[in-house]
Amino acid sequence: MAGRQAAKAIVETGPKPLSNEQELSAYRAMLLIRRFEEKAGQMYGMGFIGGFCHLYIGQEAVVVGIKLAMEEGDQFITGYRDHGHMLAIGMDANGVMAELTGRRGGYSRGKGGSMHMFSVEKQFFGGHGIVGAQVSLGTGLAFANRYKKNGKVALAFFGDGAANQGQVYESFNMAELWRLPIVYVIENNKYAMGTSVSRSSAQTDFSKRGVSFNIPGEQVDGMDVRAVREAAERALKHAREGNGPYILEMSTYRYRGHSMSDPAKYRSKEEVQKMRSEHDPIEQVRARLLANGIATEADLKAIDAEVRDIVQQSADFATNDPEPDASELWTDIVK
Repeated sequence: MAGRQAAKAIVETGPKPLSNEQELSAYRAMLLIRRFEEKAGQMYGMGFIGGFCHLYIGQEAVVVGIKLAMEEGDQFITGYRDHGHMLAIGMDANGVMAELTGRRGGYSRGKGGSMHMFSVEKQFFGGHGIVGAQVSLGTGLAFANRYKKNGKVALAFFGDGAANQGQVYESFNMAELWRLPIVYVIENNKYAMGTSVSRSSAQTDFSKRGVSFNIPGEQVDGMDVRAVREAAERALKHAREGNGPYILEMSTYRYRGHSMSDPAKYRSKEEVQKMRSEHDPIEQVRARLLANGIATEADLKAIDAEVRDIVQQSADFATNDPEPDASELWTDIVK
């Protein structure tokens, strides 16, 4: 009896399990992001994608776990590492890839590229190139929600580097002062561009960044989709019930460089490989699916084949879609 009680206690200390359906959904969603980003990297190397391109490979559990906890109408806003966020909330892969390649069928009609695309239908408000700007804009979304009393919550995603921007703290102050329904998600992938957190931040526990504003926060294993979902449920409940903002620090990791032009020589190959082999978010779900008899190897191969087809179709669409007409230069301009 004592042994069984101890085993039960160990289980209860970990994150709440996902349902079989949620495990499969999370696996497919994270795999779609991974395969899409791999293809985007290839297309950038082939010259189909111009400008900047920041890949989300390794961080997939953050957006997918949070999506599992969201309600219809909750809003997403993030920075320039944004392709994964778009796919997680159901934006069409063809439209995302077409925007990356600057084509008419893109979400911003080919004018936004990797760093600036939007979908009002999916409540996705960017994709922003200015570091930290999305935090202030997300706070504005939350203010609108409070004003309208619509019960919706805004989620503003930003990185450990952006967390040191001044406008972030102005936003924190207003959000707590006005009890705005917003969750600030700090995706701490350990490196702000090429500088490690330990070299760039005096306080490396980002969950404490709201202490002086009385904003609660917590650190989360951002490589475990279950832990992300569970923490997001708490944070969203807090904000939705009128208690003001909440900070979630997601401890995660990017496998690639900051952008496609970054060789990432500031860290060792062994460090990256250790994260891949011991903490990969997709492999964790895959192992549970097989161990718990939720899916077979054949099932998972079928999912991978389906995802690869979607990604290849998006690449084909993006390379065959025409470029915007020159007249598009004058549209969407506020005079």
